[in-house]
Amino acid sequence: MWGVLGGHAVSVAMTSSRYQVFTDEQWARIEPLLPSNVGRAARPFGDHRRVVEGIAYRYRTGIPWRDLPREVFGPWQTVWKRHRRYAQDGTWDRVLAHVLAEADAAGRIDWNLSVDATIARAHQHATNTPRPDQDTGGSIESQEPRP
Repeated sequence: MWGVLGGHAVSVAMTSSRYQVFTDEQWARIEPLLPSNVGRAARPFGDHRRVVEGIAYRYRTGIPWRDLPREVFGPWQTVWKRHRRYAQDGTWDRVLAHVLAEADAAGRIDWNLSVDATIARAHQHATNTPRPDQDTGGSIESQEPRP
């Protein structure tokens, strides 16, 4: 489907369901980066797309894990466990690195950034560092007798 953005015709990705987060093109780029069932001794992974769509849907909407629609994404526990496993084994890091590398190679990332130089001063007693050249009144509060 095509739409108009800023006077230019652009391709607009359409999804088939309000729960579907990724287009087929996006999923084709992500799917090969996910762990496979080859050599897996335990119970094989179920449908990766269903689970990853559930993870993305949960973050997009901000709902609790337990409120994921079961009929669409399956048991919330499965979605949560898979997200946790991918975070621990580095799968999400690999997916992000790959997608960023593709986008950078295609020139779709603007690496310009802005740094804010605002300074928020802390109170003089906010740190634990000693200040021998400055009397902060700490000796008065000491519980030891004065010499």
